[in-house]
Amino acid sequence: MIVVTGATGTVGSKVVVGLRERGEAVRALVRAGSPGPAEWDDAVERVAADFSDPASLDAALAGADAVYLLVAVHPEMAAHERNVIDAAVRTGRRPRIVLHAAAGVEQRPEGVRFVGAHVSGLDHLRASGLPWTVVAPNGFHQNVLGMAAGVRAGTLAAPGGEGAVSYVDARDVAAAAVEVLATEGHEGAVYTLTGPEALSHDALAERLAAVAGRPVAYTALAPEAALAGMLDAGWDQWRAEGMVELYGLYAAGYAAAVSPDVEKLTGRPARSFAEFAAEHAAAFAG
Repeated sequence: MIVVTGATGTVGSKVVVGLRERGEAVRALVRAGSPGPAEWDDAVERVAADFSDPASLDAALAGADAVYLLVAVHPEMAAHERNVIDAAVRTGRRPRIVLHAAAGVEQRPEGVRFVGAHVSGLDHLRASGLPWTVVAPNGFHQNVLGMAAGVRAGTLAAPGGEGAVSYVDARDVAAAAVEVLATEGHEGAVYTLTGPEALSHDALAERLAAVAGRPVAYTALAPEAALAGMLDAGWDQWRAEGMVELYGLYAAGYAAAVSPDVEKLTGRPARSFAEFAAEHAAAFAG
């Protein structure tokens, strides 16, 4: 039995589908009352659980052979990862934990709360005595869809400075995770999942312009302006501040490394941003 947390999200939902396509028994953690995505088949076992409720986690992880540990961005995300790990220990079965972290987790950068939470989770996992693997993706191509309205107006605005980022497609992340979960030989490995090239935001704007059919210019926002814009758009303070911190990492060039791990795990090259943009041309062109 493979248990998937964060199962209804962008990556987790595709991990569930990929595992089922390989014939694996899957238990998906969902919110109470949620049936899960329509793409799931009836063989997916849906279990309601709360990351802050140890009893619900004990029930969800009972009988688990492996766990895909993916938690939402949240002020308590470090504690949520630790709670799942502790529940896995309490099963007494020593299930293999595949931690979904973030690219750069091994370098332990300071001042980026999202990465710091994963560092805490990884430290706890290593101390647990459980077998473990880490999949650590860079930022997703899919995140740019949230900027589609600006692109349609001719602007890609972000506090990314001039740094290049090896953005990765969430579908490639899910496919790599499925391979790690469904096969042996990954214990103690940290797989960094990136796209095939590192692109500055100016270069991203050029690729978006090619599919939008109009000029798109990159506007490098100051961190303070980016934070104000996110708050005005309804983001909660903690998440907005964390996103600005993450973009600071991008601006400094710390997310530019390109890894072969997607192809190593899946047997095919990672999707490029140009491919992704072309698939979603309608959203960017309007």
